[in-house]
Amino acid sequence: MQKSESNLSSKYTDKTVFIISGGLLILFVVLAMFDLKMVEGWINTSFAFSAKYFGSYWELLLLGNFVIGIALAISKYGKVRLGKKDKPDNGYYRWVAMILCTLLASGGVFWAASGPMSHFITTPPLFDDNSSTLAGVEPALAQSFLHWGFLAWAILGTLATIVLMYVHYHKGYPMKPRGMLYPVFGEKIFRKNSIIGNVADIVSIVAVAAGTMGPVGFLGLQLGYGLNSLFDVPNTLVTNIIIITALVVIAAISVATGVDRGIQFLSRMNVGLTIFLAICMLILGPTMFILNKFVSAEGFHIQNMLTMALYQGDQAWLGWWTVFFWGWFLGYGPMMSIFIARISRGRTIRDLIIAVSIVAPLVTNFWFTVVGGTGIKAELDSPGSISVPFNEGGMPAAVMAIMSQLPLGFYLAIGFLLVTLVFVATTVDSISYTVAVTLTGSDQPSRLIRVFWVIMFGVLSIVLLAIGENSISAIQNSIVVTAVPVSILMLPTLWGAVQIARKLGAEQGITSKVKE
Repeated sequence: MQKSESNLSSKYTDKTVFIISGGLLILFVVLAMFDLKMVEGWINTSFAFSAKYFGSYWELLLLGNFVIGIALAISKYGKVRLGKKDKPDNGYYRWVAMILCTLLASGGVFWAASGPMSHFITTPPLFDDNSSTLAGVEPALAQSFLHWGFLAWAILGTLATIVLMYVHYHKGYPMKPRGMLYPVFGEKIFRKNSIIGNVADIVSIVAVAAGTMGPVGFLGLQLGYGLNSLFDVPNTLVTNIIIITALVVIAAISVATGVDRGIQFLSRMNVGLTIFLAICMLILGPTMFILNKFVSAEGFHIQNMLTMALYQGDQAWLGWWTVFFWGWFLGYGPMMSIFIARISRGRTIRDLIIAVSIVAPLVTNFWFTVVGGTGIKAELDSPGSISVPFNEGGMPAAVMAIMSQLPLGFYLAIGFLLVTLVFVATTVDSISYTVAVTLTGSDQPSRLIRVFWVIMFGVLSIVLLAIGENSISAIQNSIVVTAVPVSILMLPTLWGAVQIARKLGAEQGITSKVKE
């Protein structure tokens, strides 16, 4: 029965989920066109409510998710192989490259520059105030490491991925976000008339769409600023539309050719280009400062990680920083777990946890040190050289200011703009793929559905840009609101992944048989 359900699901597009999720996104855009201030008011009120009443829960959820994952990895259950395959589909570099292009794509360039710089200019409230001094470097980098490091990565593809891989590949049920509720509801959650199941899928699509359309819109603004700064290209709406159109074309071609070809190629190319840029910055920039501060800041981060992860002091600061990031990444959680499940067949639990919770965060932290650390050193040597442009022009201005401090900075800036474009393209193609998976339940959804969602994200982002920059910020903030139900959806994976590891461990002869 399970096999036939799985086969049926691969041909069936869930029209209810498709119509409601797509309708909600279009409704948001229409309301923004009608009265943007009203929409902003709703979002800001809901944002404040979510941060106030769910911030502490999110902190515990992300910390618990990370700790349980690490415990599974170092235990005997780390040997459990996932996906009903004896060998992985992808080599290690290709696999990690595709993983890296999920979260890092959202903040790979502009947050890497602005995050450390923000915390350097104004020391986070948890630490002694050493703003804009040498003593403030480690706290500034460590705070960025927390927001983009171990806990953030772990929520995207560890315990939830284990549950989804078991549900789909081992039990034969559709690959959908509702699968994360399998530990609670069992097979009932996959019935077509399951209200809870439909709500889980709809909320997951809307959340990740909000988190994707925001970066797409910001990409147009950021690259528009960069092109104007480098080549005097007019930074207008037309320029932004051309940039987003180019992004849509790249993402559409990538997603049309599939995970094993287009998405994999784009990810490998982008990670390779990012490594090249990092090496160039290390050679041309403050090499020893970057290397030394990465080591000392990582030590500071690990030493203070528990305190930072559970900090509940300055609520306004938390809502602007930690809670915002946790809501953003939680919104991505279900879809990224589906994507990582698709590319991780044949991997062990230990492989999965180490790659997602350790390797990817350390690479991200080093990248943030290369970009952000270069900016901090420039600011230390010449106060105002980075902070003034950053305060006046925002994130893209910070990147351009940092590049201007380096030899060959003009060419490095071009490289950064290219990396940004491809990074966001990899986000759009992987998200479009996972939305298509959610609607069909198959890990091989039709090409038409995959390309449709790329185009939809692009068109809606262009419309939001045409309305005004504030509309992009509004939909970006709305992901924190949608993260509330998503965070409840992901809770059962904390114990579900452990139960599944025990069961598969017994089946694979790694442990003694589990008593029913």
